[in-house]
Amino acid sequence: MATQNEVGVYTDQLADYLHYVTVERGLSTNTRTSYRQDLVQFFHFLMHERNSMPLQDVDRFTILDFLKSLETSGKSRNSVIHMVSSLRKFFQYAYNNQWVTKNPMDQVDPPKKAQHLPAVLSVAEVDALLAVPDTNTPLGLRNRTMLEVMYATGLRVSELVNLKLDDLHLEIGLIQTIGKGDKERIIPIGDVAAHWLQRYLTEGRPFLGKQQTADVIFLNDHGRQLTRQGVWKLIKQMVQQAGITKDVSPHTLRHSFATHILENGADLRIVQELLGHADISTTQIYTHISDKRLTEVYDKSHPRA
Repeated sequence: MATQNEVGVYTDQLADYLHYVTVERGLSTNTRTSYRQDLVQFFHFLMHERNSMPLQDVDRFTILDFLKSLETSGKSRNSVIHMVSSLRKFFQYAYNNQWVTKNPMDQVDPPKKAQHLPAVLSVAEVDALLAVPDTNTPLGLRNRTMLEVMYATGLRVSELVNLKLDDLHLEIGLIQTIGKGDKERIIPIGDVAAHWLQRYLTEGRPFLGKQQTADVIFLNDHGRQLTRQGVWKLIKQMVQQAGITKDVSPHTLRHSFATHILENGADLRIVQELLGHADISTTQIYTHISDKRLTEVYDKSHPRA
């Protein structure tokens, strides 16, 4: 809950709105946290740049000045777009509850999303990355298994670190996970990734720390759950060891998974289901990646390209 010092005179409105999105809309913890962070930032602006302006006095120009301040401070285009979405939802709630008589967001257009194609590894680069961990050690075995599972399933890093032993159904080649919006999905897992999981669970995981987190699959060297930050750090190290110069993050393996199966003939709707995208328009970015890849191959291969 926000304190008086955080958002001053806006404490009650923030608390009321967060209660609404929690109880009545049932939004996930991550979504509530992102809304809260955006609104705290906006209220700070009203407090310090507009002398704690009442919500009723906030107009289109106040919003535009705030968004301009975000851009000036170096916020990314996507962060500004997310802020506009958060403010739009909040002021609709404020209008419905008669905190304001006019919704200032009605005259604010969302910034256009910049077209950004994420980095994708080639199959050769994936192979080079997979070859880095020393699978004769428990940690190396864990790292190889982690990479294999991410590339075989397209799991988000948050889904990977929260994977439980009960989520594995290797005898039928499936795993289950809880994704964004607390939506469960079932994902096929190939024989290779299943093999590494079986080996890690037998030869690696039992030797990672004494006080083990009982049901979590991927552990750190103290036997506790591996964190998202831990995975990010490990992948950065392994990418460097593999000699890969692209800007690679844990999400890059998810992008590579989607791109490679599309390039090999998978249907876009199937990829949407595998990735857990609510809207197929989110999945369609991978068709742009494939088109770009097609152009690169053509340019390198055709004698008159």
